[in-house]
Formats: sequence, C-alpha cells, structure tokens
Amino acid sequence: MVSFDGQIALVTGASGGIGGAIATELSSRGAAVYLVGRNEEKLAALKGKLGAKAIAYAADLTDGHAIDGLIAELQGKFGRLDILVHCAGAISHEKLTTASVEALDRQYAANIRGPYQLTQGLIPLLKKPRGQIIFINSSTGLNASAAAGQFSMTQHAFKAMADALRDNINADGIKVTSVFPGRTATPRIEKLTANEGRDFKPELLLQPEDIAHVVVGALSLPWTAEVTNIQIRPMQKSY
Repeated sequence: MVSFDGQIALVTGASGGIGGAIATELSSRGAAVYLVGRNEEKLAALKGKLGAKAIAYAADLTDGHAIDGLIAELQGKFGRLDILVHCAGAISHEKLTTASVEALDRQYAANIRGPYQLTQGLIPLLKKPRGQIIFINSSTGLNASAAAGQFSMTQHAFKAMADALRDNINADGIKVTSVFPGRTATPRIEKLTANEGRDFKPELLLQPEDIAHVVVGALSLPWTAEVTNIQIRPMQKSY
C-alpha cells in the first residue's frame, strides 16, 4: 500500500458519494485532505470521521470569489499542493430540444468554469511538489447521452480541458488523469433511475469506493508513468 503521508490533497465534491470516498481513501493513506463542497453538514460529518488532518471548506465553486478564497487559503497555509481531485459538478437530465439555456449556464459554471478557474489558480502550488490532477468525468464524457445532452456537452469539454492541460503542464512535472465512471450507486444516479421509471438497484452498480481505489491506484504510480484516461463500468450491466 502506497503511503501519501505528508502530502496535501484537495477534493472537490467531497460532500458527495464519490468525492467522499476518494477523500476517505486518501486520508486513510496519510494525506492531509481539504474537503471542499457546498453541504456544510456532510463536510463536517466526513471531517469528524477522518480526524484532525482533514479540513472542511464549504464553498460554492460556481462563485469565482469563493474559488479565489480557497486558493488564497491553500497558498497561505501550505504554499503547495500535491493532489487535486475534481469531483464536483451539476447535471440536468433533459433533451437538448427542450432544455433551457439557464440550465446550460448552471452546468457550464459548475462543470467547466469553476474547475478551470480553480485549476489555473492552483497550478503554481502543484508545480512545487510535482503534483497530480484527477478529473472525475463521466461515461457521457466519451459518448453523448440523448437524455442529458447539455451535461454531455460539458463533460466532453471537461475531457478537452484535461487533455489540453496535460500537454501544457507535463513538462512542469504535473500528471493529469481523467476517470470516466459508468453508473455508480449515488443519490444522483438514484434520482436518474427514478426519472427513467426503473428500479434503483445499487448492488448492481459501481460503488463509490471502487472509483476511489482506481483513483488512488493511478496516483500511486511511480513518476516514470502517467495514466491518462481510465474507463470503469459496472461488471453487471443493469441499464
């Protein structure tokens, strides 16, 4: 088991299932983890579970001022960052023919603009230890979904961000990995399944911990190797 003792990690969307699982796995291996999300109650509960090395930071990452504040705190408190995990975002399950422009604006702010601003601001801190960035994308980042066209658009752009960034900053010693999970047993997928009129069967889906193990595996590779793209699907295809 590779240790992350002494490393600083920031996980957005840590109040959600996948983000929380990734933060928990990193913490269990010794990292000090910034838990970033909008739900203060869930963040506090996770911090209580992880202990003193975890730092809960409630922020809406569609707010540029909140992003600037988070960057300034990391700069002032640590002056460096080893691991950045993008796991926050918004989704709307609507067809492009009927979805509103306002819904697209919300998803753009959460899925593209926020991660872009945060990443750009943290690159100087990631250069210092030779950092790593993980983009938790979606299967729709590779194949567009007719039922969630706007979300698919943002996830394709999210992949493009990671790909272009990799070419920009590999020379600075920073790795960039995109992860494309299939359906995972989270409240978001439970809601989607209900909207589809089907039974939610979480035992047949990926578990948040499955994705956390994959992410930590990629982060554990020696510096001679970089995983660029990872696709992970439920073993039993129930949808």
